Amino acid sequence: MTKTLVLAALVAAVAGATFAAQEQENQGDYRIGGGDVVRIVVWQNQELTIELPVRPDGFISFPLLNEIKAEGLTPMQLQRALTTRLQEYVSNPVVSVIVTGVGSFKVSVLGKVRGPSRFDLNGTASVLDVIAMAGGFDEFANKEAVYILRPLSTTYQKIPFQYSQAISAGGKAININVKPGDIIIVP
Repeated sequence: MTKTLVLAALVAAVAGATFAAQEQENQGDYRIGGGDVVRIVVWQNQELTIELPVRPDGFISFPLLNEIKAEGLTPMQLQRALTTRLQEYVSNPVVSVIVTGVGSFKVSVLGKVRGPSRFDLNGTASVLDVIAMAGGFDEFANKEAVYILRPLSTTYQKIPFQYSQAISAGGKAININVKPGDIIIVP
């Protein structure tokens, strides 16, 4: 009996550590979207240091470079693209990209909830928060089969959501925070 408890505790600890490591790894994956505001700093070049909105078509209008696709890129990817393109005009450009305003944080809830919809979020929200915004589960929802479709560059990652664990005491780490573009599916 004692070995079983130790084994169960070990499995829970490994699962928790794996989830925490995955969340930490994914924290830098924010993708810029239409409506966001980015501050671009070109070191020692005040004329090219500017704060810009990302247009609804996903582009920014940057001096010297004209149109640059920003939507769908991480801040680091945009920084690399700007650095590469600026090398034609600036000797050894050092570029920083900072997202100063989030206007594209949208998530969707589909399936057996009372009010399936797309929601605009202004800050951190969990899966349970967004399901509550959708009016909660309807009477036919399979709460234990909920999953998140998280956009990757060319496909979606399917992330299972453990509802009963998320609502239980100590389940806070299981209540996953949503990210821009997430689609929560409630079968």
